[in-house]
Amino acid sequence: MIALLPPFDVASALAKVRAAEDAWNSRDPERVSLAYSVDSEWRNRDEFVRGRDRIRAFLTRKWEKELDYRLAKSLWSFSDDRIAVRFQYEYHDARGRWFRAYGNELWEFDAAGLMRRREASINDVAIDEGERRFHWPAPGPRPEDDGGIPEVR
Repeated sequence: MIALLPPFDVASALAKVRAAEDAWNSRDPERVSLAYSVDSEWRNRDEFVRGRDRIRAFLTRKWEKELDYRLAKSLWSFSDDRIAVRFQYEYHDARGRWFRAYGNELWEFDAAGLMRRREASINDVAIDEGERRFHWPAPGPRPEDDGGIPEVR
């Protein structure tokens, strides 16, 4: 078993990214929030969130609006206590309109491996349902044999 604590090496950084992806694909705000320090600071798009309780509330609101959410993350870079990822996720709104979100995240971890800082830049693009790339059963993890994020196009 790989320790998901800093300082990160290639294997632990990759495992940390996959663990985060799997947690977010559960769409369980409680489960996801436990990966963040009690006083974690977030910038998500134009919203600033501080603290695990507010993170949990943010995620609850998010998944009430972003339906059939499926996410894939990819390691971009890492250092001792920081990881950068790119990601894509797909969802539809209550009207049935589909979107793909493209984004980048910067993560900083404390010594216990909890994320103390997360900065996310995200852009949504409207797509037709037939353009969807992520079709695995949800909620749930992306299958190991799924390619994840395709080249940007």
